[in-house]
Amino acid sequence: MAASIKPESAALAKPQPLPVVVYFSADRIAEKATSGMHAFRRVELESLEGGPANGGRLARGAERVVIASSEWLLEHAVDTLRAPNIRIIALADRRFRDPRVDALVYAYLPVSTPLELLERMVGNALEHMNLLETRERLGERLALAAHEIQELNQIGAALSAEHDTGALLEMILTKMREITSADAGSLYLAEPIPSELPPQHSERRRHVRRRLRFKLAQNDSVELKFRETVMEVNERSIAGFVAKTGEGVNLEDAYHLPPEVPFTFNRQFDEESGYRSKSVLAIPMKDQQGEVVGVVQLINAKRDRAVRLDAVTTVAALVAPFTHHQQAIAESLASQAAVALENSLLYQAIQKLFEGFVKASVTAIEARDPTTSGHSFRVANLTVALAEAVDRADSGAYAGLRFTRQQMREIRYASLLHDFGKVGVREEVLVKAKKLYPAQLELIRQRFQFIRKAVEADTLRSKLDCVLAQGREDFLKQLPEFDARLAQCLETLDDELRMIVEANEPSLDGARICEELLEIAAQQFTDADRQRKNLLSEEEVRLLAIPKGSLDEGERLQIESHVVHTFNFLQQIPWTRELQNLPAIARSHHEKLNGSGYPHRLMAPDIPVQTRMMTISDIFDALGAADRPYKRAVALDRSLQIIEHLVQAGELDADLFRIFVDGAIFKRWKVEPFPY
Repeated sequence: MAASIKPESAALAKPQPLPVVVYFSADRIAEKATSGMHAFRRVELESLEGGPANGGRLARGAERVVIASSEWLLEHAVDTLRAPNIRIIALADRRFRDPRVDALVYAYLPVSTPLELLERMVGNALEHMNLLETRERLGERLALAAHEIQELNQIGAALSAEHDTGALLEMILTKMREITSADAGSLYLAEPIPSELPPQHSERRRHVRRRLRFKLAQNDSVELKFRETVMEVNERSIAGFVAKTGEGVNLEDAYHLPPEVPFTFNRQFDEESGYRSKSVLAIPMKDQQGEVVGVVQLINAKRDRAVRLDAVTTVAALVAPFTHHQQAIAESLASQAAVALENSLLYQAIQKLFEGFVKASVTAIEARDPTTSGHSFRVANLTVALAEAVDRADSGAYAGLRFTRQQMREIRYASLLHDFGKVGVREEVLVKAKKLYPAQLELIRQRFQFIRKAVEADTLRSKLDCVLAQGREDFLKQLPEFDARLAQCLETLDDELRMIVEANEPSLDGARICEELLEIAAQQFTDADRQRKNLLSEEEVRLLAIPKGSLDEGERLQIESHVVHTFNFLQQIPWTRELQNLPAIARSHHEKLNGSGYPHRLMAPDIPVQTRMMTISDIFDALGAADRPYKRAVALDRSLQIIEHLVQAGELDADLFRIFVDGAIFKRWKVEPFPY
C-alpha cells in the first residue's frame, strides 16, 4: 500500500513497572527473610503512615509483594494494604485468628522457609496479579468488542431500513464519524461518465470510465458552505487514489505526506475557513462484486468527541492518528454502507420502474377512453393534497390521524390505478358518449335517407301517372300540389330525424322524448324487400328513452364492473408490506357511507379513510372536467354545492369534505403531481 499507515500510538500502551518486594524496617523477621533475594528489587518502608513512602503511595504503585511477620501484621493497621496490585505473604507458623487480617493474606509461610521457596512464592503472587490484570484487561476488551459489534449491528440495521438515498448518505457519514470520533468527513460517490456510457446491455458497461461526485460534507467545528462537484478518478487526490486502487489511506498528518505517495492534500478549505486538517482516514465503499461505489474520507480523530477544533493549538493537542482498530471498524462499516447504498439504489430503481409501470397503466386506460384523459392524475393530485391536509389537522375527527411517506405513496398509487379495471370493460361501452352507438345512429340516418328517396320516387311516379292519364295541361295545374306534398313530407322526415338526434343526447328530458319517440316509432315504411317495418326498432326506442346519461342498465353494470376488475387486477400484484392495502383502497371508491354505492354497498365502517378521500376527489374531478362528451363542465361553486348535497345525504364524509373546502384542496386540481 502506497499510503502511510501509522501503528497504534505508544501512548495507549499500559506501562509495566518492575515488580518489587517490600518489607518494613521495624520487622526484623521479614528483613532477615528477604535479605538474600536477588531476583526482585527490595524496597524498605519505615511505616504505613506519613512520609514519602506512605502506604497510599504503596497502594498506587506497580505490582508489589509485601512480606511481613505475623507480629508486625497484628500490631499495625493493614487496611491500607488492601489494593488489587498488592499481595501479602505472612511469615507465620499458623493462621491468624483475626479474620480481618487473615482475609488480606495471600499465603502463609513458616518463619524458617528457605529463600528459594520464598522467591518462588513471590513469583507466584506476582504472576497471580498479572493473570488477574490480564483477565480484567481482556474482559474490558471483550466488552468493548461486544459493544462495537452491537453498535455495528444497530448501524447496519438502520442503514438497511433507510431507502431514501439522501438520508442514507447522511447516515453513513454520520455513523462513520461517530464510531471513529472524527471531527469532520466527506463522502464521494462513483458514477459513470455520461458521455462514455455504452448501451444498456453492452458488455462494456462495467468497464466504462468513472468519476467521483462530491455528495456530502460534515464538520463539527466550522460551518460548511457545501457545493456538489465532480472530480476525476486518478491518483492525484486522496479520494481519487482510494477509488482507483480500492485501498484505504491512513495519514497521521495530511500536511506532511510520506514522499512515496502519489497524491496531495487539497488545503483550499482549510485556508478559506481557518480549519486545520491533520489525521485523515479514507475508506473505499465496495459493493458485493468488489467494485468501488464510493469513498468516505474522515478527518481529525479526536481524543474527546465533545471538543471543538476551533484553533490550530487545539488540533495539535487533541487530534490523534486513526488507529488500526478504528480503520478496521471503519472498513467494516463501509462494507455495510456499500451494500445499503446498493440496496437503496436498487430500491430507487424499482420505485422508478414501478412508477413507470403505473404511468404506463394509466396511459393505457386513457388510450381506451380518451374522453377521460388526465382524470386519474388529477384525482391522485387531489387525494394526496387532501391526505396531507388531514395529516396536518390538529382538530376535528381526524386530528390524530397521521400518514407516513409510504402511506402517502400508497394513496397516490391507489388513486392513479383506481380506474384501471376499465381495461376489462368493452370499449364500445366504455367510450359510449350518446344513447345510441354510432353505428345505430348511422343506420337510422340511412333508413331516413332511404325513406326520402322512396318518397321522392313515389312522387315522381304519381307525376308520371298524372301526365299519362290527364295530359300535360292538367298535370301542370296539379304540379304545385305534388311539390308541396313532397316538401311537407321531406320536412316531416327531417324534423323526425332531428328529434331522434336530439333524443340521442344524454342531457334531454327523457319523459317528453319517450312520448314523441313512440309516435315516430309507430310510423311504418316499406323497405327494399317490400316489407312493412316501424320507423324505429324496439331496441332503438329503448336506448333513446334512457332517462339519464347515455347508458342503459346493462351497460351501466358493465361500467360499474370496472371496480371489480380493478380489485382483481391489483390483487394479482405481489405488493410490498408498505403497499399491501392498495387494492382495498382502490376498489371502494364508488362506495357510499350510507350503503348506496357499488359494487358491494359497503357501509361507513368498511370504507377506509383513504378511499373516502379518493371518492370526494373523484366526484369533484368528474363534475369539473370539461372532457366528458355527455355533459358540460360544472362550475367550481356548483361542484362544491353538489358534493355538499351528497354529504348531507350521508353519502360522503362530512369531516373530510370540510377539510377539502377549508384547505382549498381544489386548487391542487391541475398542478404538478406530488413526489411520492
